[in-house]
Amino acid sequence: MRAVVLKEKKKIAIEEFRVEESLSPDDVRIGIKNVGICGSDVHYYMHGRIGDFVVEGPMVLGHEASGVVVEVGSDVRHLKIGDRVCMEPGIPSPGSPAVLAGLYNLDPGVRFWATPPIHGCMRESVVHPANFTFKLPDAVSLEEGALVEPLAIGVYSATTAAVQPGDVAIVFGAGTIGIVTALAALASGCSKVILADIKEKKLEIVRRIFPGGIVCVDSGRESLDDAVFALAPEGADIIFEASGSPAVIGSFVRYLRPNGRAVLIGMPAAPAPFDVVAAQVKEIRIMHIFRYRNMYPRTIKMIASGAMKVKQLITHSYGFEDSIEAFDFAASMPDDAIKIMVRM
Repeated sequence: MRAVVLKEKKKIAIEEFRVEESLSPDDVRIGIKNVGICGSDVHYYMHGRIGDFVVEGPMVLGHEASGVVVEVGSDVRHLKIGDRVCMEPGIPSPGSPAVLAGLYNLDPGVRFWATPPIHGCMRESVVHPANFTFKLPDAVSLEEGALVEPLAIGVYSATTAAVQPGDVAIVFGAGTIGIVTALAALASGCSKVILADIKEKKLEIVRRIFPGGIVCVDSGRESLDDAVFALAPEGADIIFEASGSPAVIGSFVRYLRPNGRAVLIGMPAAPAPFDVVAAQVKEIRIMHIFRYRNMYPRTIKMIASGAMKVKQLITHSYGFEDSIEAFDFAASMPDDAIKIMVRM
C-alpha cells in the first residue's frame, strides 16, 4: 500500500510498501484518514534514532491517527464497519508483569507505532487490536480524533496531579504537550494555568485561540515570579514540567507552595540538577508520567463535551501527497506552528 516511509536519516519517500498484517478475531482493519506529525517522528527523520531506538531499515512513520473501520474480526462486538475511530498506538505484551499490575504503559515489551522496528500508521490502512481502538462520537471530528493521542498525555498528567477545583498550576513549555496539558488542567478544575516559555510567537497563538484561563508568560522577557505570586502568594498548587529543560527542572520548586505537586513530563536531553533539600523542606510531591494508560475514553469524552476545544491546535494541514513537505516544515517548526496534520 502507499505509505510515508523513512528510508534513512533525512530521507523520506512516499511509495508502495508492504506491511505483513493479518486480521485476527480480536482485530479491526482501519482505513487511515488523518495523522498528526509528532516531535518523535521528526526526531527519527532528522537523527535516525531516539536514545536506544535506532532506525535500521525502512520504517513507516506516524502514530497519532484516526480513521474508519473497514473490516472487523469475528470476535469484535463493540465496533462495526463504517465506525469512525482513533487508535491507541502502544500495544503491550499480554500477561507481562506490568500489564498484570495494571500498568500497561510501563511494559518494556510494548509495541508502539513508528518506534523501531515497529511500522507506524502513515499508510492506507492498519490492522489494530479492537480493544485499543475507540469509536468517536458524532461530536468529535476525525481531525480531533487524531489529536486524542497527544491530548491523552495532558489528561493523564492532570489526572496524575489529582487536580482539585480552584488549583493554580504552572506549565513549563509551550510546545504541543505543554499546551494540551494546560487545557487538560483547566478542564479538570484549575482556576488558572500559567503557561511559561521563551517563545513569544508560540505564546501569542495560545493567547489568541485560548483566551481566558491560560495566562501566558514570556519568561525570557517578563517576570515569572510576579505572574506566579500575584495569582498564588504562597506558590502554585501544581507544576507541570513539559519543557525538558534541565535549568527549569533545577529551579521549579521555588514556585510551588508547601506540599505542592509536580508532574514531570518532558524528557531532558542531559542530566538535570535538582535541589533535593529545597523540595524536602516544602514536602513537595514529585510524580512522573510515561505516555498514558486508560486515558482514551476520558479524553474523547472531554472533547465531545466541549470541555477541551482542541481543533484550533491544528495550525497547518497537508495532503498525503505533500507529506514530505509537511515533514520538512515540521523539522523547521516555526514558532507559529502547533500541530501539523496530514490528511490521508
